[in-house]
This record gives sequence, structure tokens and C-alpha cells, in this order.
Amino acid sequence: MLFHVYINVRVPHDADPEQIKRLGELEHGRAKALQEQGKWLHLWRVAGKFANVSIFDVESPAELHEILSSLPLYPFMEVEVTAMCQHPGAINKTE
Repeated sequence: MLFHVYINVRVPHDADPEQIKRLGELEHGRAKALQEQGKWLHLWRVAGKFANVSIFDVESPAELHEILSSLPLYPFMEVEVTAMCQHPGAINKTE
């Protein structure tokens, strides 16, 4: 199942900068591992924001939830998820 995910990270102003830096480093490692596993297909930074737009390929909504909640910065994330399916007019078929 494909999902379009918009992630906006909102770090509180009183958060410890060193803790956020460590979490960011862990986040990059986790994202890399998920990309290598073929779960996180695309990852784009949103210009001017601490946000990204991503495409995930997972078995179920439950798996996506498990992945997202495993991200180190998850406690600071606002997440919007949209399920995707093949458009009948698409030239490039995914099936």
C-alpha cells in the first residue's frame, strides 16, 4: 500500500538543543534504514520549513503507524497521511 505522508516537525522553544540534535541524528539513521528496506520510497524536504513530503510503501496502515511512531522525532511531529492507489489513466503502472 502506498501512502503520501506530510510531516511537519514542531520542536518546542524550550527544548534542549543538544537533545534535539541527537534525535535528529537518530532520525537520519532510521530514515536511511527504512529507505534501504524499500519502505520509505521518496523523501523530499519542504523548502523553508522543518517538514518533509514522503511516499511510503507498506503492507497496511498499521505498519505505517508503527514506522512513523518509531521515528525519534515523532513526539514533535504533526503528520498528515493520505492513502494512494493507481489512477486508471496512469501510463506507468505499479502493478
